[in-house]
Amino acid sequence: MATRKLFRDFVVFLSLSLLYAIPAFAEHPPRAVVIDSATAVRYMALGDSLAAGYKAIPATDGYVYRLYRDEVIAPISKELFCNAGVPGATSADVLNHQVPQALADFQPDVITLSVGGNDLLHILAGADAGTVLTQFQTNLTGILTALRTGLPQAKIYIGNLYTVPQIPGADQIVPVFNQILAQVATAFGVPVVDLYSAFLGRPELLLINQPGAAPDEVHPTNAGYRVMAYQFARVIRPDRRVNH
Repeated sequence: MATRKLFRDFVVFLSLSLLYAIPAFAEHPPRAVVIDSATAVRYMALGDSLAAGYKAIPATDGYVYRLYRDEVIAPISKELFCNAGVPGATSADVLNHQVPQALADFQPDVITLSVGGNDLLHILAGADAGTVLTQFQTNLTGILTALRTGLPQAKIYIGNLYTVPQIPGADQIVPVFNQILAQVATAFGVPVVDLYSAFLGRPELLLINQPGAAPDEVHPTNAGYRVMAYQFARVIRPDRRVNH
Protein backbone atom coordinates (compact mmCIF):
# COMPACT_ATOMS: atom_id res chain seq x y z
CA MET A 1 0.00 0.00 0.00
CA ALA A 2 2.79 2.42 0.87
CA THR A 3 4.40 1.74 -2.49
CA ARG A 4 1.14 2.45 -4.34
CA LYS A 5 0.61 5.70 -2.42
CA LEU A 6 4.18 6.80 -3.16
CA PHE A 7 3.71 6.10 -6.86
CA ARG A 8 0.34 7.92 -6.88
CA ASP A 9 1.83 10.95 -5.15
CA PHE A 10 4.66 11.00 -7.68
CA VAL A 11 2.21 10.95 -10.61
CA VAL A 12 0.23 13.83 -9.11
CA PHE A 13 3.40 15.81 -8.52
CA LEU A 14 4.61 15.22 -12.09
CA SER A 15 1.24 16.20 -13.57
CA LEU A 16 1.11 19.43 -11.58
CA SER A 17 4.69 20.24 -12.55
CA LEU A 18 3.88 19.87 -16.25
CA LEU A 19 0.64 21.82 -15.85
CA TYR A 20 2.42 24.80 -14.37
CA ALA A 21 5.40 24.53 -16.72
CA ILE A 22 3.38 24.86 -19.94
CA PRO A 23 2.23 28.49 -19.33
CA ALA A 24 5.80 29.40 -18.47
CA PHE A 25 6.95 28.44 -21.96
CA ALA A 26 4.02 30.29 -23.52
CA GLU A 27 4.96 33.49 -21.72
CA HIS A 28 8.27 33.73 -23.61
CA PRO A 29 7.71 33.32 -27.39
CA PRO A 30 10.65 33.91 -29.74
CA ARG A 31 11.16 37.61 -30.27
CA ALA A 32 10.32 38.79 -33.78
CA VAL A 33 12.85 40.91 -35.64
CA VAL A 34 11.42 43.81 -37.62
CA ILE A 35 13.58 44.73 -40.61
CA ASP A 36 13.48 48.37 -41.64
CA SER A 37 12.81 48.18 -45.38
CA ALA A 38 14.00 51.76 -45.84
CA THR A 39 17.52 51.05 -44.58
CA ALA A 40 17.93 47.30 -45.20
CA VAL A 41 20.39 45.92 -47.73
CA ARG A 42 18.39 44.30 -50.52
CA TYR A 43 19.91 41.12 -51.97
CA MET A 44 18.41 39.47 -55.05
CA ALA A 45 19.60 36.32 -56.80
CA LEU A 46 18.87 35.99 -60.51
CA GLY A 47 19.34 33.00 -62.76
CA ASP A 48 18.64 29.35 -63.26
CA SER A 49 18.57 26.16 -61.20
CA LEU A 50 21.96 26.90 -59.67
CA ALA A 51 20.59 30.08 -58.14
CA ALA A 52 17.47 28.18 -57.05
CA GLY A 53 19.55 25.54 -55.23
CA TYR A 54 18.01 22.81 -57.36
CA LYS A 55 18.86 19.27 -56.15
CA ALA A 56 20.63 20.49 -53.04
CA ILE A 57 19.28 18.60 -50.03
CA PRO A 58 17.59 20.65 -48.70
CA ALA A 59 17.32 23.31 -51.41
CA THR A 60 18.25 25.90 -48.81
CA ASP A 61 21.76 24.47 -48.90
CA GLY A 62 22.16 26.02 -52.35
CA TYR A 63 24.85 28.67 -52.68
CA VAL A 64 22.46 31.64 -52.72
CA TYR A 65 20.87 30.64 -49.43
CA ARG A 66 24.28 30.05 -47.91
CA LEU A 67 25.36 33.58 -48.85
CA TYR A 68 22.25 34.87 -47.12
CA ARG A 69 22.41 32.59 -44.07
CA ASP A 70 26.13 33.13 -43.50
CA GLU A 71 25.63 36.92 -43.71
CA VAL A 72 28.05 37.38 -46.59
CA ILE A 73 25.91 40.17 -48.03
CA ALA A 74 24.77 41.77 -44.76
CA PRO A 75 23.56 40.78 -41.27
CA ILE A 76 20.27 38.88 -41.59
CA SER A 77 18.56 41.35 -39.29
CA LYS A 78 19.41 44.13 -41.74
CA GLU A 79 18.84 42.37 -45.05
CA LEU A 80 15.87 41.84 -47.36
CA PHE A 81 16.40 38.73 -49.47
CA CYS A 82 14.73 37.57 -52.69
CA ASN A 83 15.68 34.55 -54.79
CA ALA A 84 14.24 34.84 -58.32
CA GLY A 85 16.21 31.87 -59.67
CA VAL A 86 14.10 29.39 -61.67
CA PRO A 87 15.18 25.91 -62.81
CA GLY A 88 15.38 25.80 -66.59
CA ALA A 89 15.73 29.56 -67.03
CA THR A 90 17.83 30.65 -70.00
CA SER A 91 19.56 33.99 -70.49
CA ALA A 92 16.49 35.14 -72.46
CA ASP A 93 14.25 34.22 -69.52
CA VAL A 94 16.40 36.19 -67.10
CA LEU A 95 16.39 39.19 -69.44
CA ASN A 96 12.68 39.13 -70.17
CA HIS A 97 11.24 38.09 -66.80
CA GLN A 98 13.65 38.33 -63.88
CA VAL A 99 15.34 41.63 -64.69
CA PRO A 100 12.00 43.50 -64.91
CA GLN A 101 11.12 42.17 -61.43
CA ALA A 102 14.40 43.50 -60.10
CA LEU A 103 13.91 46.91 -61.66
CA ALA A 104 10.22 47.46 -60.95
CA ASP A 105 9.64 45.65 -57.69
CA PHE A 106 12.58 44.66 -55.52
CA GLN A 107 15.29 47.15 -56.60
CA PRO A 108 18.20 45.27 -55.03
CA ASP A 109 21.45 46.73 -53.77
CA VAL A 110 23.33 43.45 -54.41
CA ILE A 111 22.72 40.97 -57.23
CA THR A 112 24.22 37.55 -57.86
CA LEU A 113 23.72 35.96 -61.25
CA SER A 114 24.03 32.37 -62.49
CA VAL A 115 23.00 32.02 -66.12
CA GLY A 116 23.94 30.28 -69.34
CA GLY A 117 23.90 26.58 -68.53
CA ASN A 118 20.48 26.06 -70.07
CA ASP A 119 21.56 27.98 -73.16
CA LEU A 120 24.38 25.49 -73.65
CA LEU A 121 22.01 22.54 -73.22
CA HIS A 122 20.36 23.64 -76.47
CA ILE A 123 23.60 22.69 -78.20
CA LEU A 124 23.24 19.14 -76.90
CA ALA A 125 19.78 19.11 -78.42
CA GLY A 126 21.25 19.92 -81.84
CA ALA A 127 21.31 23.73 -81.95
CA ASP A 128 24.22 25.43 -83.68
CA ALA A 129 26.92 26.29 -81.13
CA GLY A 130 27.89 29.58 -82.75
CA THR A 131 24.29 30.77 -82.82
CA VAL A 132 23.70 29.81 -79.19
CA LEU A 133 26.86 31.57 -77.99
CA THR A 134 26.11 34.71 -79.99
CA GLN A 135 22.57 34.86 -78.60
CA PHE A 136 23.88 34.37 -75.08
CA GLN A 137 26.31 37.24 -75.56
CA THR A 138 23.46 39.46 -76.78
CA ASN A 139 21.20 38.47 -73.89
CA LEU A 140 23.87 38.92 -71.22
CA THR A 141 24.70 42.34 -72.65
CA GLY A 142 20.99 43.18 -72.42
CA ILE A 143 20.79 41.93 -68.83
CA LEU A 144 23.74 43.98 -67.63
CA THR A 145 22.72 47.04 -69.64
CA ALA A 146 19.28 47.03 -68.03
CA LEU A 147 20.64 46.46 -64.52
CA ARG A 148 23.35 49.10 -64.82
CA THR A 149 20.87 51.61 -66.26
CA GLY A 150 18.03 50.96 -63.85
CA LEU A 151 20.13 50.22 -60.75
CA PRO A 152 23.36 52.17 -61.24
CA GLN A 153 24.47 51.75 -57.61
CA ALA A 154 23.81 48.03 -57.37
CA LYS A 155 26.73 45.64 -56.90
CA ILE A 156 26.52 42.76 -59.39
CA TYR A 157 28.42 39.47 -59.29
CA ILE A 158 28.23 36.75 -61.94
CA GLY A 159 29.51 33.20 -61.79
CA ASN A 160 31.03 31.46 -64.78
CA LEU A 161 30.26 27.81 -65.58
CA TYR A 162 32.05 24.69 -64.43
CA THR A 163 32.49 21.88 -66.93
CA VAL A 164 30.92 18.43 -66.72
CA PRO A 165 33.50 16.20 -68.44
CA GLN A 166 31.08 13.30 -68.93
CA ILE A 167 28.88 15.40 -71.24
CA PRO A 168 30.26 15.26 -74.80
CA GLY A 169 31.74 18.55 -75.93
CA ALA A 170 31.47 20.27 -72.53
CA ASP A 171 35.23 20.54 -72.05
CA GLN A 172 35.51 22.33 -75.39
CA ILE A 173 32.47 24.63 -75.32
CA VAL A 174 32.45 25.74 -71.64
CA PRO A 175 35.83 27.57 -71.82
CA VAL A 176 34.62 29.44 -74.92
CA PHE A 177 31.39 30.32 -73.14
CA ASN A 178 33.31 31.53 -70.07
CA GLN A 179 35.50 33.73 -72.24
CA ILE A 180 32.43 35.40 -73.71
CA LEU A 181 30.91 35.82 -70.27
CA ALA A 182 34.10 37.40 -68.95
CA GLN A 183 34.34 39.82 -71.85
CA VAL A 184 30.78 41.06 -71.40
CA ALA A 185 31.07 41.25 -67.60
CA THR A 186 34.35 43.17 -67.79
CA ALA A 187 32.80 45.72 -70.14
CA PHE A 188 30.24 46.51 -67.43
CA GLY A 189 32.66 46.35 -64.50
CA VAL A 190 31.02 43.22 -63.12
CA PRO A 191 33.30 40.83 -61.17
CA VAL A 192 33.33 37.22 -62.37
CA VAL A 193 33.30 34.44 -59.79
CA ASP A 194 35.52 31.62 -61.06
CA LEU A 195 33.56 28.43 -60.54
CA TYR A 196 35.24 26.72 -63.48
CA SER A 197 38.65 26.47 -61.82
CA ALA A 198 37.17 25.60 -58.42
CA PHE A 199 35.42 22.51 -59.83
CA LEU A 200 38.24 21.18 -62.03
CA GLY A 201 39.47 17.77 -60.93
CA ARG A 202 36.91 17.48 -58.11
CA PRO A 203 34.39 14.80 -59.11
CA GLU A 204 32.77 14.85 -55.67
CA LEU A 205 31.30 18.26 -56.48
CA LEU A 206 29.06 16.95 -59.29
CA LEU A 207 25.96 14.78 -58.97
CA ILE A 208 26.73 13.03 -62.25
CA ASN A 209 29.46 11.13 -60.42
CA GLN A 210 27.02 9.75 -57.83
CA PRO A 211 25.55 6.22 -58.20
CA GLY A 212 22.32 6.21 -60.18
CA ALA A 213 22.77 9.69 -61.65
CA ALA A 214 21.37 10.45 -65.09
CA PRO A 215 23.96 10.73 -67.90
CA ASP A 216 23.00 14.38 -68.48
CA GLU A 217 22.98 15.43 -64.81
CA VAL A 218 24.68 18.83 -64.54
CA HIS A 219 23.94 19.97 -61.00
CA PRO A 220 26.30 20.13 -58.03
CA THR A 221 26.25 18.02 -54.93
CA ASN A 222 25.80 19.77 -51.59
CA ALA A 223 29.59 19.93 -51.45
CA GLY A 224 29.55 21.60 -54.86
CA TYR A 225 27.07 24.21 -53.69
CA ARG A 226 29.28 24.89 -50.67
CA VAL A 227 32.21 25.52 -53.00
CA MET A 228 30.07 27.87 -55.08
CA ALA A 229 29.13 29.84 -51.98
CA TYR A 230 32.75 29.98 -50.92
CA GLN A 231 33.87 31.28 -54.31
CA PHE A 232 31.16 33.96 -54.39
CA ALA A 233 32.02 34.98 -50.83
CA ARG A 234 35.70 35.39 -51.74
CA VAL A 235 34.73 37.97 -54.34
CA ILE A 236 31.83 39.67 -52.57
CA ARG A 237 33.39 39.98 -49.14
CA PRO A 238 36.87 38.53 -48.75
CA ASP A 239 36.83 39.04 -44.98
CA ARG A 240 33.72 36.86 -44.58
CA ARG A 241 34.31 33.27 -45.70
CA VAL A 242 31.75 30.49 -45.70
CA ASN A 243 32.68 26.88 -45.02
CA HIS A 244 33.42 24.66 -48.01
